[in-house]
Amino acid sequence: MMKIGLNSTLAALMVTGLSVAGCTSLQAPSMGGGAPVRGAAVHSWVTLTDQSKLLFQEADTFFDPKASLPLNIEVDASKRYQEMVGFGANITDASAWLIQHRLNDQQRKALMADLFGKSPGVGFSFTRLTIGASDFSRSHYTLDDVPAGQTDDPLAQFSIAPMRADVLPVVKSALAINPQLRVMASPWSAPAWMKTNDSLLQGALRPDAYGAFARYLGKFADAMEAEGVPLYAVTTQNEPHFEPKDYPGMRVDSAARARLIGEHLGPLFARRAKPVRILDWDHNWDEPQAPLAVLADDKARPFVAGVAWHCYSGDVAVQSLVHDAYPDKETYFTECSGGEWKPHWRETLPWYMRNLILGTTRGWAKGVLMWNIALDENHGPHLGGCGNCRGVVTINSRTGEVTRNFDYYALAHASRFVRPGAHRIASTAGVDGLESVAFQNADDHSVVLIVLNAADTSRRFSVSQGGQTFAYTMADASVATFVWNVKH
Repeated sequence: MMKIGLNSTLAALMVTGLSVAGCTSLQAPSMGGGAPVRGAAVHSWVTLTDQSKLLFQEADTFFDPKASLPLNIEVDASKRYQEMVGFGANITDASAWLIQHRLNDQQRKALMADLFGKSPGVGFSFTRLTIGASDFSRSHYTLDDVPAGQTDDPLAQFSIAPMRADVLPVVKSALAINPQLRVMASPWSAPAWMKTNDSLLQGALRPDAYGAFARYLGKFADAMEAEGVPLYAVTTQNEPHFEPKDYPGMRVDSAARARLIGEHLGPLFARRAKPVRILDWDHNWDEPQAPLAVLADDKARPFVAGVAWHCYSGDVAVQSLVHDAYPDKETYFTECSGGEWKPHWRETLPWYMRNLILGTTRGWAKGVLMWNIALDENHGPHLGGCGNCRGVVTINSRTGEVTRNFDYYALAHASRFVRPGAHRIASTAGVDGLESVAFQNADDHSVVLIVLNAADTSRRFSVSQGGQTFAYTMADASVATFVWNVKH
């Protein structure tokens, strides 16, 4: 359940929104949308929470026209939903520094190929950068810092120099491996001279600095494009309702974001030759009324491409509520971190799959991101903020040894198989402990079905599409990805 009360509008949306096809309906969809080739092979990969199998490819099973089992997942490719950008994680300053300085050339090439390459790599195709420092930086900075008491309204001191040693080389390497990689970015704070308290910590964006901050974000987009790293999207502020005390942050409430976007950033970006999406919110599921307020603003709404979400509070179901209110706006999931507070595979991997892979995509997310793509064995480097966060992978700062965490396997069950341009398609959402989401790739029309068995016992079930069926037995607390070809 959500951790805050919903107003009457949202309550009404909840009554209607959660019953729409493609969200969380438990009704099996009707057949259609092509069918598997008779006798076609079904390839499967499984991860068990006892770690005895990790993205392990099992022997193929095969479709045939036999009747489905009582426990059945039906897939319908004729019902298509959002087009996917992909899955991945944030390339923070800390992650990039570790990759550049704690791996030798061979280790670095192997890790980058695994993260961003196609099979046997896991094919990450979506990432997010910080505009200036986050808590996972080795110093606190922005891209236009001046001495206290001074200002730089012309942005004469603007520079992306802090990104040149680590972040840019890593992102360029990722793009060289996967040219389909989409890169978005978010600021943690405006430069101190634009803020109410003249500090990178806490404070708010001054109204008389909205124009300068919009130009700051525009200069960042220009600089990245000049470096060969075109931006897919930006958000106006990471977690705009949170003012951390020990790392950069900034409050930008809904009215302020609406004015910033409607009067400054939106018109500025609309004049760009190459468009960059503006995404609102970039914060938790527990305040859906915050992005709804921005989308209700007549000046801001035309410039807002979509809404970005984090996982740290609330319920993933609100993604569908906001989508239903503004179905022309896109949805993205841009941050969730694992950590030592939830270290156990059996507890945490099913939560990841249910909420971050199945839940976010059934909730219309086109892209799904975890937080740090890499951290070290001491949960850093970081300066303030989270002291026990976990990266998608852990890089040993002494040896360069890479440990792939369950964050990695949760993402990989989708990212290796669901390619950019795929569409989510209909599948039975939840039956007797089984939860699923399905996609169809655009290039070869293959179908990808991701299934979570969250039950404490194994489940024997069938999967049906277009009159063809295959059967499978899934271990308790396990994840499986199935891939097959269809007639087209």
